Amino acid sequence: MLHTMTTEPASLESLGVLFQSDDFIVVDKHWDIRIDSKMWYEKHTVQAQLRHRFPQLADPSTYYGFRFCHQLDFSTSGALCVALNKAAAGRAYHCFKDRTVTKAYLALVRGLVEKETQTLEFSIGKNSSEGKTHMMCIEGTEGCENPKPCQTELTVLEYGLYDGDPVTKVLLQPLTGRTHQLRVHCSAIGHPIVGDFTYSSGADDAPYRMMLHAHFLHIPLEPEPLLVSGEDPFLPTLDPKWLPQRSLRTLTTTVEALLERRLEEDRKIKEEKRERARKEEERRKGRKERRTKEEIEEQTRQCQEWLSEWAGD
Repeated sequence: MLHTMTTEPASLESLGVLFQSDDFIVVDKHWDIRIDSKMWYEKHTVQAQLRHRFPQLADPSTYYGFRFCHQLDFSTSGALCVALNKAAAGRAYHCFKDRTVTKAYLALVRGLVEKETQTLEFSIGKNSSEGKTHMMCIEGTEGCENPKPCQTELTVLEYGLYDGDPVTKVLLQPLTGRTHQLRVHCSAIGHPIVGDFTYSSGADDAPYRMMLHAHFLHIPLEPEPLLVSGEDPFLPTLDPKWLPQRSLRTLTTTVEALLERRLEEDRKIKEEKRERARKEEERRKGRKERRTKEEIEEQTRQCQEWLSEWAGD
């Protein structure tokens, strides 16, 4: 279910839907809109959009009406999964908890990223410095509290210019789920996301939005996985300030390769689990057979004792 992407701000009607079933809706979240809010003055939220578009699907037993399976930042657009009942929410929750979900984001970042594929492994914690408590930071930064290990896979797709300045289009795959992880990791390697006002110390305020978009989502639900791939919002036809100059690889083939790698990893993990279960079952059988043998030997010994006593009588 495609919809026309736009550079216009969000409205109550501007809710794109990428996927819909009896259990889930995946919406294409607009940039600069909150998922939900208890503030009376925030009229435009994804919750409000869902209530407006699908009033019959709102669940009165929940505070807001809809169960979001994961989060996207206010400034981030893209695929956002909504569960339509408690059972579906539970199934999705276990996939996110077990880290079997695959997500990939498109971004334009400042400068030319030289290393075409890399794993970013900066630990991230909360920033306790005055005036920065709404931010996260990498380990070693002054005021960085409780940093936790984080991993992001980065793949360069294209080089070009944004409003005359060099930028790189990248695909980002978060392997962990820390707050602001992609934004902090890109900033940490000296390539902050275009339009990221927060992590450019307020300097990058010219673009109409932050150029980070949740493009791909795969949730390995049983019996049928949920697989959603959205549109690419960073095209010159949508934003003429973006001028691609050199393409290294296509988005489609990069996402397909990413998913294939992930599915192969999952297959290996499942195979290892089966192998461990098989060995444990063999050990359990072995222990049971040894106990049975010992019990038979003990019974035989007792019978022989009884027979010898009886013969003596």
